[in-house]
Amino acid sequence: MGCATSKQFSRSAPAHADPAVLATQTSFTVNEVEALYELYKKLSCSIVKDGLIHKEEFQLALFRNSRRANLFADRVFDLFDLKRNGVIDFEEFVRSLSVFHPKADTSEKTAFAFKLYDLRGTGYIEKEELREMVLALLDESDLCLSDSTVETIVDNVTDTLLLSASHQTFSQADSNGDGRIDPEEWEEFVKKNPATLRNMTLPYLQDITMSFPSFIMRSEASD
Repeated sequence: MGCATSKQFSRSAPAHADPAVLATQTSFTVNEVEALYELYKKLSCSIVKDGLIHKEEFQLALFRNSRRANLFADRVFDLFDLKRNGVIDFEEFVRSLSVFHPKADTSEKTAFAFKLYDLRGTGYIEKEELREMVLALLDESDLCLSDSTVETIVDNVTDTLLLSASHQTFSQADSNGDGRIDPEEWEEFVKKNPATLRNMTLPYLQDITMSFPSFIMRSEASD
């Protein structure tokens, strides 16, 4: 796609990335899709000047750090990389971000959140996967806790992992007690605890035509 200017959008974007087409297939309006293209250009040319978002650029945008491995960033990147080719093109960018739009259906948000924590793609959220996420978050925070403390955190997962504003536990979500959370249990958990999806809605996506989101990368790309 290349690092085209906004005036070149209609000429450079492939047919499947046409704003009108994407608007009919996502929660975005045509104007919002066009505004997202401006954001996409900035991200896709921040490190590698090829008009595609690479994992390092994605991590830089989210965490202002393109060098340190981040399990959460890797997982979100993998879910955005719909074609599984190691980069995110504009169509994938819009379709994936659409899940976070205020007008997106709750079922879409529920499914995406489930996939986020189903690290191995088994169709279940297992305690070990949450343990991995806890350890990754602790590593990001440079905290060193005992194994027993880590297990306690996993057993009492709160909003950090289940995206919940209320203090719910893994066992509450695992209603049949088999040690893992299946899609049906997850859906039921979300219905009873709607705040679980609080972070699955980004209000500024509806105002994207006015300004870019606050997570646009800073100046580290030039370091």
